Amino acid sequence: MTDIPRDRTDQSLIALRRILRATELYSRELAQSVGLTPAQLRVLQILAAHDGHDTPTDLAHQMGVSQATVTALVDKLVTRGMVSRVPSHTDRRQTHVTLTKAGEAAGKEAPDALQQRYVREFEKLEDWQQALILAALERVAAIFDSGRHDAAPVLTGGEIRAARHE
Repeated sequence: MTDIPRDRTDQSLIALRRILRATELYSRELAQSVGLTPAQLRVLQILAAHDGHDTPTDLAHQMGVSQATVTALVDKLVTRGMVSRVPSHTDRRQTHVTLTKAGEAAGKEAPDALQQRYVREFEKLEDWQQALILAALERVAAIFDSGRHDAAPVLTGGEIRAARHE
């Protein structure tokens, strides 16, 4: 494996940097247009897809992140008036996160999410191409030892990671 030409290593690092740069630029575009992070937008999208409400546990499960991460994201969205917490009518121990009109509007005004572009293009690929890309991405993640990090299907640079420590 050490016989790999140096330019191939450099090319792989350039490709990684291009991916990182695309996520950074999208995050800035999203913040400028509607003042949200990609992770916050994803919460709004999930709520919109579930009749405007869901439990924090379900949000965490769907996003592939911890309950603490969802709590931090929801706290920020509550502060901005985009969601509210509503006690469950059937279980007093449970709370629902509910989309407000402001949150619904922000979700509709947001630019096309980077991950949505990825999903559209990825799903156009042949099955063998998808499997090849998935295997390569899983290997890159293993190289970075990212199996121990909180991750969601949201292309973002820091919101998910930062939210774990709040």
